[in-house]
This record gives sequence, structure tokens and C-alpha cells, in this order.
Amino acid sequence: MKIEMWIRALKAARAGADVSQEGLATLIKWSPSTVAAIETGRRRPTMEFALAADQALGTGGLLANLLEAADRERGPSWFVPWRGYEQQATRLRAFEACLVPGLLQTEDYARAVISTGGLHPPAVVDELVAVRMERQQLLQRDRPPHCVFLLDETAVRRPVGGPAVLDAQLGRLLEVAELSAVRLHVIPLAVGEHAGLGGGFVLAELPDGERVLYLENAARGHVVDDPETIGLIERKWDSLLGEALSTGASLDLIRKLKVTP
Repeated sequence: MKIEMWIRALKAARAGADVSQEGLATLIKWSPSTVAAIETGRRRPTMEFALAADQALGTGGLLANLLEAADRERGPSWFVPWRGYEQQATRLRAFEACLVPGLLQTEDYARAVISTGGLHPPAVVDELVAVRMERQQLLQRDRPPHCVFLLDETAVRRPVGGPAVLDAQLGRLLEVAELSAVRLHVIPLAVGEHAGLGGGFVLAELPDGERVLYLENAARGHVVDDPETIGLIERKWDSLLGEALSTGASLDLIRKLKVTP
């Protein structure tokens, strides 16, 4: 569902309740300029706004549900199924060989990754960066998934976006590592070859115990639920974790690489 349909639903709900744009702003205690920007598509609505508008207009959660559906469809179509699994997951295990995982990236780092090569026009880059930043909210939920991130040392040394962007990214890793639901490990370069050199992956465990896998190639990502493939990747995970530094040693390494305090 496109966001334009959500805007039409908001306007229809206002009309049905006989509430003006300014009246809605007063009811939900948002500025009239913000409401106007949302209704003209210049600013994307937040879930907080949708929930407040639902309550003020008596729409029974319609706007929140429509916004959730619109958010699920943002980004590449092939990524939509994985976003649903990622949001439901009770446990996430992610390995990256070359880059910091998307859930941990700063905005500047994400922009550098997404814009490299000039493959996307600026508006698309902005949208993809926004989606990546929004996905990270799951780490701040009241009941976030238990997350273990496993990175090759290459990922924390590669100066994506330049030295200053990398330095800020290392700071972000140190901040996220303080969250109770997050563990971070680094595989040192001294290990040499390891089972993850073929590429990154994410394993998700869902509330019913089902496990799904996300794999990316040079063109797109794929969600995999084949037990044999998942079993192979879990064996890879165990092998990689065995090669990694402890959490404490991993964070010490990141602190040594960080230039600014």
C-alpha cells in the first residue's frame, strides 16, 4: 500500500468526523504545520501520529494498521517478507564479513553503503536510508529480540564513507553493545580463512520456534526456510562463533580502532 492511500484515508477520516486540519492538530497536540506537511506528503507520518489520529477521529486503529502495512512495503519488494520476520523475531543471529550489519549502521554509514556506485537516484537513496534507520527501532523496544552480531574484523576496519564516518560508526557499535539484548563479537584477521568468507547471513527465530534465514547475493536478498539450508548455516554460525573474540575482547578491539574518545 502506498503512503498516498494512507493520506487519503486520513483525509476521509477527518471529513467523516467533521474535523478540520487545524482541529486535528489541536486534538492530537501536534503543530498545524506538521499535520499539513503530512497531508501533503512532505513529511512521512510516524506510528505515534497515526495512533493519536485514530484516537482523535475514532477510527478504531485503521490509520495505524494502514501505516503498518505501508511501512512493510517500503524498500525493495524482495525485502518485504524479511522485514516481517525481522519484526516478529525473538532472536536474531547476524554475520557480516565486509560491512557493519544494517541494524547497527549510523545514518552516514548507511548512506555511504547505499549510494556507492551511483546505482540509485538521490530520492531512492533517501528512502532506503530512512527504512534502514526505522528498522533499528526494534532494538529499542520494551521487549526487543535477543541479538547476536558477529563481524569479521574487516568490517570494523574498512573506512566506509571515510575515516570520520567509520569512527562514528565504531562509536555506535560501542553504544549498541551496552544494550542488554545485544551481544557483539569480532572475528580477528589473524584467524585467516573461516566458514563465513562466502558471505553474510541472518538467522531469525520466531515466537513459535520456527527458524528462517536471510541470504543476500549481488542482486537481491532471499528468505529461506529450507531445514537443510538452515542447518548448514547454523553449523557455519557455530564454527564462526568459535573463531570469534569474546564480547569483552571484541569491544576492546573496537575501542583501539576508534580515533576519537
